[in-house]
Amino acid sequence: MGKRLYVGSLPFSTTENELHTMFSAVGSVASAKLIMDRYTNQSKGFGFVEMTDDTTAQQAIQKLNGSQLGTRTITVSEARPMEERGPGAGRGNGGGYGGQRGGYGGGRNRY
Repeated sequence: MGKRLYVGSLPFSTTENELHTMFSAVGSVASAKLIMDRYTNQSKGFGFVEMTDDTTAQQAIQKLNGSQLGTRTITVSEARPMEERGPGAGRGNGGGYGGQRGGYGGGRNRY
């Protein structure tokens, strides 16, 4: 099984094909994925590359970490496992309507 690598500080214009090609120069690449903003569909400036074996993954880290891509210095490291997200993750305080007690609006019921 391969090793998944985190690639950060990418220029926003980088494509998945460019990412794949860059890592292919070091060894066999199983996949290359850029992370995109779901609303704008623009790159978030980082992605993940899966190398086919651990040896080439370590070589890619040593060779490409700190290298230049366009005008940026990229970061390459072993990817950490994704953390478990609880209910409401990514939505501030977990949802709900908030507001004041006693109904909608001014907080005091007037008759």
